[in-house]
Amino acid sequence: MSNEELIYDEDDAVRFIRNYLPQELKEKFSDDDINYIVDLIYEFYDTKGFFDENAHNDDENVEIDEEELISFVVKNAEKDGVGKFDVEDIIFIVQGELEYCESINMFD
Repeated sequence: MSNEELIYDEDDAVRFIRNYLPQELKEKFSDDDINYIVDLIYEFYDTKGFFDENAHNDDENVEIDEEELISFVVKNAEKDGVGKFDVEDIIFIVQGELEYCESINMFD
């Protein structure tokens, strides 16, 4: 995928994720919280080399270990002093982010 095909929009992603969240979580997470968690998701991708064009064949499917990703987010949010998030809550944000990426064909 070339960069010109990538139509990721942070504000759209936050709106999409917020709509994806169950009602009780919509009030628990601010837009800043969601943006921070999305940043951690992309930091995880970077540490795994998912953005390294030389590391992966274009025909190769990248497998994302959601448990490892969620653990990374929870651990780093606490380490950074942003907050102690429940794994069950982070699951919804991670899944919402993945659904947003699917909706813009980011992984194709």
